[in-house]
Amino acid sequence: MPTTLIQGGTVISATGKGAADVLIEDGKIAAVLAPGAKTLGENLAENVDSTIDATGKYVIPGGIDAHTHMQMPFGGTEASDTFETGTRAAAWGGTTSIVDFAVQKYGEQVVDSLADWHDKAAGQCAVDYGFHQIIGDVNADSLAAMDGLMDEGVSSFKLFMAYPGVFYSDDAQIYKAMRKAADTGLLSMMHAENGPAIDAMVEELLAQGKTDPYYHGVARAWQMEEEATHRAIMLANLTNAPLYVVHVSAKQAVEQLAAARDVGQNVFGETCPQYLY
Repeated sequence: MPTTLIQGGTVISATGKGAADVLIEDGKIAAVLAPGAKTLGENLAENVDSTIDATGKYVIPGGIDAHTHMQMPFGGTEASDTFETGTRAAAWGGTTSIVDFAVQKYGEQVVDSLADWHDKAAGQCAVDYGFHQIIGDVNADSLAAMDGLMDEGVSSFKLFMAYPGVFYSDDAQIYKAMRKAADTGLLSMMHAENGPAIDAMVEELLAQGKTDPYYHGVARAWQMEEEATHRAIMLANLTNAPLYVVHVSAKQAVEQLAAARDVGQNVFGETCPQYLY
């Protein structure tokens, strides 16, 4: 198998940074060594296929983007990046793996939607990829299909507390899906907003002629995110399912997640650069 030694760089790891050499075997990190270490032999550099001089440079593990939407149809349009263009950009930026979302909508079968996304991505990606499964129609068939997701390499699924008529799941559906998650080991991902209340707020704003982009944020009030995040946490607590809340945008929702983690509940949250900005 081909081997490469990266020498002289500053390695960035999960615990900090420091001078180190990195041995790569068959495309995978095999060892991170102190400069000049003899652990793997006296003349390691002479016994590898190639060496890279990283003096004055950072050596950073490939990034994993765990939330992408390539070629996703939504709202009458489609995400501008294809699997080809999106993963090419990812590779140039140092992201070597993505986890995209296979989308099941109302009236569709979970297995068919997953197959569609495999077809979109196959042979098009410049980096490694995997899938989360969006379950937009929680019913008996969908719940049964969840039993086979692990065998397909899919270890997580996403539900929506927003977008009634498109992806929305009510509390009973969320409860059933989380019960299935607890039984199968799947990770429950949640878009946590109170969709029906938000839609009512949108109707009020439209009636008042308030249609500027500013009012999009007004309609997505932080109270509706905090409430939904808390509700998702409680349902996960009830069912003993792990919970991953996606694209958290309100500090009050963060506080709900932190409080749950402080008492040992298996919950996580992610955010997006625009919310930090």
